Amino acid sequence: LTLAVVLPQHNLTYPWAWPRVGPAVRLAAAAVNSRRDLLPGFTLGWVFGDSEDRHGVCSEMAAPLVAVDLRLAHHPAAFLGPGCVYSAAPVARFTSHWQLPLVTAGAEAHGFDDKSEEFGLTTRAGPSHRKLGELGVQLHRRFNWTRRALLVYWDERVDDRPYYFAAEGLYVQLPTLRNLTVMDVVFRDGGNFSFIIQEIKAKGRIVYVCCAPDTLRELMLQAESEGLTGGDFAFFYIDTFGLSLQGQRFPEPRRPWHRGDSNDARARRAFQAVTIITYKEPENPEYRPFLERLREEARDHFNFSMKDGLVGHGECWGAPG
Repeated sequence: LTLAVVLPQHNLTYPWAWPRVGPAVRLAAAAVNSRRDLLPGFTLGWVFGDSEDRHGVCSEMAAPLVAVDLRLAHHPAAFLGPGCVYSAAPVARFTSHWQLPLVTAGAEAHGFDDKSEEFGLTTRAGPSHRKLGELGVQLHRRFNWTRRALLVYWDERVDDRPYYFAAEGLYVQLPTLRNLTVMDVVFRDGGNFSFIIQEIKAKGRIVYVCCAPDTLRELMLQAESEGLTGGDFAFFYIDTFGLSLQGQRFPEPRRPWHRGDSNDARARRAFQAVTIITYKEPENPEYRPFLERLREEARDHFNFSMKDGLVGHGECWGAPG
């Protein structure tokens, strides 16, 4: 049996880049093949296709072409990936037509929730933005926030638009609460923080923010200057994989407000108004030994130094082996 893997080969900014996922694929295949009761009479292997374009980013053109090539050349039994939303969508449509399952740690966008037709054979093993939206609904019910919510997000309309799709889950789910008004405002290039602060003042005391950690810090410094961090406004920062909490030197955690500049004290005060929503790492006893085995596989077979964490942050020393 063959597993077709379609993922970014080199770009480590993606949580599902091949140097991170490849070690787990190797361990999984070895575990399956070591047990005669799982696939009697078969041996599980895999073939890999790169979903990056020539610029090194996920490509909605490269991924489906690679998927078709793998399908014709190797007749796989299932697909693993892509993870990026715009790459996963066309590949998932193809695999549904081929009646083949697709498993991905990405494809978080709300549209993949529809299992009635084109995404019926797509299984997401990672976080979904619908679940994020449902968490928002539970927060509003728990604290009786019934009037307004404001979404503030960054959207460059290039690559995979992660902040846009994170906000989408909340934008779709929060209006299921009766009489709750949900509004949104977008960060612009060059910084429109003053405008966003005025929008927050006018449109909502419950604010969900989806952006890079440095952008959040600048926003909160502005909010602190305008008196919005004293308790009258609640800020929720959507940080799915905890990027704002990862320090420069492992295992030291990062203080999300700290940059070593003159604004650190103000930023620390401002962040008292921020709740960071992030993916919870497993706590079962098998998890840490599994991470150690992943590190060994990454080092030995991918020239990749993997650290602890949800997306296996590390450094790549060379081309994957």
